[in-house]
Amino acid sequence: MARIKGAMMTRKRRNRTLKLAKSYWGSKSRHFKMAKQAVAKSGVYAYVSRKRKKRDFRQLWITRISAAVAPYGLNYSRFMYGLKKAGIEMNRKALSELAISDPEAFKVLTETAKQAV
Repeated sequence: MARIKGAMMTRKRRNRTLKLAKSYWGSKSRHFKMAKQAVAKSGVYAYVSRKRKKRDFRQLWITRISAAVAPYGLNYSRFMYGLKKAGIEMNRKALSELAISDPEAFKVLTETAKQAV
């Protein structure tokens, strides 16, 4: 039986890791052992950040809505409670975009929320 050598697959695996580590600083982009550790660590950071991104955007939308309702004498929680009481189902992303792009429509929503509370 012929002997199977693993050089091709080993080289492929190393090149794939080094390609992922291409822009890393110093030895981390050139030496396989250090590149392997750096790529693994960056994969963990990427995974965590994908989860964190959702939190960050929700926080941004809430901040924008809060700033948009402040001139009308409402705070964020009273505004959201008023919308819920009035039967208006809109997510925070849509509300924040509405507050930026169409202030007149947002003012109508604010008045509706005020009356419902």
